[in-house]
Amino acid sequence: MVVRRRAAPPTPWSRDLAEPDIDQSAYVHSFSNIIGDVKIGANVLISPGTSIRADEGFPFHIGASTNIQDGVVVHGLEKGRVVGDDGQSYSAWIGEDTCITHMALIHGPVYIGNNCFIGFRSTVFNARVGHGCIVMMHALIQDVEIPAGKYVPSGAVITNQQQADRLPDVHEDDRAFAHHVVEVNEALLTGYRCAEDPSCILPIRNEVDELHSKPGNGYSPTADDHDLVGTMSLSPETIEQVRSLLSQGYSLGLEHADARRYRSKSWLTAESIQGRRDDQVLAELESRLREFPGEYVRLIGVDTNAKRRVLEEIIQRPDGAPPVRKRQKSVVVSSRPTGRGAGAAAVGALSSDVATQVRDLLRQGYRIGTEHADARRYRSKSWQTCPQIKATREADAIAELNNCLQDHQGEYVRLIGIDANAKRRVLETIIQRPDDVPGATKANGKVNGKASISLNGSANGSGDLTQQVRQLLSQGLAIRAEHASKRRYRSKSWLTCEGLSGTSEAQVMAQLSQILSDCQGEYVRLIGVDLDANRRIKEVIIQRPDDSTAPKASSNGKATAFSTPASNGYSRTGASTSTQLDPEVQDQVRNLLRQGYTIGTEHADKRHFRAKSWKPCAPISATREAEVFNHLEGCLAEHAGEYVRLLGIDAKAKRRVLEKIIQRP
Repeated sequence: MVVRRRAAPPTPWSRDLAEPDIDQSAYVHSFSNIIGDVKIGANVLISPGTSIRADEGFPFHIGASTNIQDGVVVHGLEKGRVVGDDGQSYSAWIGEDTCITHMALIHGPVYIGNNCFIGFRSTVFNARVGHGCIVMMHALIQDVEIPAGKYVPSGAVITNQQQADRLPDVHEDDRAFAHHVVEVNEALLTGYRCAEDPSCILPIRNEVDELHSKPGNGYSPTADDHDLVGTMSLSPETIEQVRSLLSQGYSLGLEHADARRYRSKSWLTAESIQGRRDDQVLAELESRLREFPGEYVRLIGVDTNAKRRVLEEIIQRPDGAPPVRKRQKSVVVSSRPTGRGAGAAAVGALSSDVATQVRDLLRQGYRIGTEHADARRYRSKSWQTCPQIKATREADAIAELNNCLQDHQGEYVRLIGIDANAKRRVLETIIQRPDDVPGATKANGKVNGKASISLNGSANGSGDLTQQVRQLLSQGLAIRAEHASKRRYRSKSWLTCEGLSGTSEAQVMAQLSQILSDCQGEYVRLIGVDLDANRRIKEVIIQRPDDSTAPKASSNGKATAFSTPASNGYSRTGASTSTQLDPEVQDQVRNLLRQGYTIGTEHADKRHFRAKSWKPCAPISATREAEVFNHLEGCLAEHAGEYVRLLGIDAKAKRRVLEKIIQRP
């Protein structure tokens, strides 16, 4: 137990703090802070990460059998008091048998009655919550009195008394949920106390050690991988899948469902799997499956950095049938050559570039993996992991890659290079796209059946796009691209384009050509990224829906040149000041530019105009009069049939100096 008197810096109200008064039967975790005049009753649980500071406002009262969960903050203002059940004045009063759950904020002056439940991340400030109330998650209660026995739904904002008086009564289902949370924390309290009592924890540790030392339990510190597999009921495919996910640094989880929930796809999440070593995770997975007999159980692979799932695969069924997987199609190789000719003979449908990448990865000791996605998953970046490629010889790895490509024809497939020791990816490159023949290159200048875009002086390589790519690469910047449909463009919800990983000008231009082809009818913008500073240096739109910036195939099979992309986001040819804008608007723009103000625009349809809910157009970074006029004309054309207004912005003072409607429906 840690009780800190001077954890807060010296202040006028904290120079002479009273000592906390904590009942002997209460449990205060060592990773919590109790400061000042705090009275804690019998059998109270103070979980790790809590901060109860009665330094500015005091005293505090926490009633018997109440539990304060992880991350809760209890604090109070210097002024303002509530009357507790004992008739005395308090900055914060929390009654008996009350549950304050994770990350909640209780800020005085505040009163919370007996048998209350305050949900995760909820805030109660300058308020009274009556006995038996249940406040669900992410709620705000301020400046009101909640009558006894009321229910506050998740996300509610209760800041006036009329709202508080209209709240519904607590139902039995709500009480059952709150009771379940309390039961879990009571079990934690027992566990905390046991962990600090040698007479309690030593027999448990001995029992666990004895269990681990027995054969057949799925885990033995000295067992090799073959012994481990032999003791498990998990299928070899599942074991390999687990190892593949762990080698890529993914986290594992489980979901289960009975027959009814399985039909309605209402899966329930099981407790997460915490281990990192293969043997530990497999043993824990084996144990978890025994907890759900007669149910469906599926394995989840999670990319925690991207917060997405990379695998969903059923590994247990009620009837005990083996998991249903796609049948691996075999690729017939006439012979198994060795030596230098092995790689070339095994390439098959894969391009020589892919074969070279595989060869380089294997030489460096990396593992090979693959992921696939249909068109919908590709747009949302929800890739799914293919079965692990275990081969270490180039010919075998190429053969397994061909199997993967055949199994997922009509989908995107990307090659993954994996550093198993560091549990990280060293390469991600797309090797198949829908309706492609993977990597097939023909002598007539077509790749995968599509017209290639020449990189010589007669095609788009000679245009401004090539110049911009060359300039960004010369500055040591990484090249990235993003795309957006018209709806996403208006809401500025750009999506990152896959497959842009080149470091040379030719590679980048070839990859950009493929991206522009894949994203026809969409906006595409080029990004220059400073990887060291982790920031963007340049953003320029290089394609618009039905615009001339998109490369269009000419009769000779080559793409036409790119038009000059304007830096402000709208592509207009020519730099003259001739414009179709109203003379009054032109004068307004000139005056704003002379005074050093920034120009902006906003648009709104009729419904949003009535609600005064304007949306910003693409930003104008130009300062030259002609470029600003070009941008304004492009904005007006793009939002024809809507209201558009001109903005004058004082960037230093961060305020608007002009708002003028320049277009009406």
